[in-house]
Amino acid sequence: MAGAEHGSSQTSSSLIPWMSLSTGLGPPYRWLKELKTEERGLYLIHLLRACAYYVAAGSIENADIGLEHSSHLASRDGDSMQRIAAYFTEALADKLLKVSRPCLSKALNSTRILSPYEKNEVQKVFFDICPFLKVAYLITIEAILEAMDGEKMVHIIDLCSFEPAQWIHLLRTISARPEGAPHLRITGIHEDKEVLDKMALELTGEAEKLVIPFQFNPVLGKLENLNLESLGVKTGEAVAVSAVLQLHTLLATDEELLTRSSPSVEKNLQKHFHMDQHTLREFLEKDPINVYMASPDSALSLSASPKMESFLNSLRSLSPKLMVITEQEANHNGFTFMERANGALNYYAALFDCLESTGSRAPKYRQKVEKMLFAEEIKNIIACEGAERKERHEKLDKWVLRLELSGFGKVPFSYHGRLQGRMLLQEYDRGYNIKEENGCLVICWHDRSLFSISGWRFGRN
Repeated sequence: MAGAEHGSSQTSSSLIPWMSLSTGLGPPYRWLKELKTEERGLYLIHLLRACAYYVAAGSIENADIGLEHSSHLASRDGDSMQRIAAYFTEALADKLLKVSRPCLSKALNSTRILSPYEKNEVQKVFFDICPFLKVAYLITIEAILEAMDGEKMVHIIDLCSFEPAQWIHLLRTISARPEGAPHLRITGIHEDKEVLDKMALELTGEAEKLVIPFQFNPVLGKLENLNLESLGVKTGEAVAVSAVLQLHTLLATDEELLTRSSPSVEKNLQKHFHMDQHTLREFLEKDPINVYMASPDSALSLSASPKMESFLNSLRSLSPKLMVITEQEANHNGFTFMERANGALNYYAALFDCLESTGSRAPKYRQKVEKMLFAEEIKNIIACEGAERKERHEKLDKWVLRLELSGFGKVPFSYHGRLQGRMLLQEYDRGYNIKEENGCLVICWHDRSLFSISGWRFGRN
């Protein structure tokens, strides 16, 4: 696949011989169909970026032309670049509709929302076919076991309790401790009662077999509405928190701040590109993407996130002995639409490429993850604003700064924990690897960082 990052470094002048963009092409777009795979992938990268630019600029005519072209090249059943293009085209079209026809957009999307149960099912499929979550949970469990060595009462707060396998592993490990198992309580949080009931049944059954004093405390609801003080943490309990792909949903800023940022973004675009004067072809020929995409990842300014601040303040009151955070290693929370669009294209291109390696073994599962998980995330990043936008992924450096400013100190992962993670990855494609970064761990697909894992406790000691 022609990677999105690689495409941005190439000039579009080499593409011009086979570009002829106009509104009069008409079907069947024969020249588009005859493109070679590499040419098609590179063309789609430029085309999607151009479409995103014109959607952001409100240039409906040029956006329509670009989306029409991409729809003829994209395919949910094609190669990885065609598949990602299909979902980005749909997300950009949805964004354009939200801006120009909000009532129509709302009506069309009202029946497309996945239920909590459907979200849980596709998350389990992702857990099964890719190693990212397995490795994250394994490293989390190893860190908790080490942190809780010698403790008599342990309380684990699982912020997204959807998979019992990792906690069963923990139960079996602590049952073999020479000093005996501690009294263990797991608080599981999820918005679907059926998921929590299944967790309770499996974990309680396993604990009974192992003769471990155990209690599962189900909490029905969303993380954004969670009151940590209501979880009933008892005096003497050593607390650990598992946060797997959850905390980014708390990063929304005040609505007023989001609204204030919009005019400045539009003025910036107008200043650089004189948006009303460019045709789609001129945009692709000039390839001005890098002018306004200069090093977005280097900006470490942390916007006010009331829900995140409230969560961390409440967490401090529990004095957790350990919190392990797993997050997408991506920049999808910039103020400008183009930052998000470009970051999402780079990130999901790597994830789709990753899933491609599983295609020969489980194509139907790959398609399910792409359609029901990744496509929904892409749509939320691209088409949604304000409180509606939940997928606010940020990179590890921002998480480190945010946690340290809130009074938390890093807890390094042990050699044993890192070794366990690497051994698990070896069971999959050789393209997977783990690297250490800033005292934390990052799971990569080849040279692309995709997920970060960091350990924390309140205080510096």
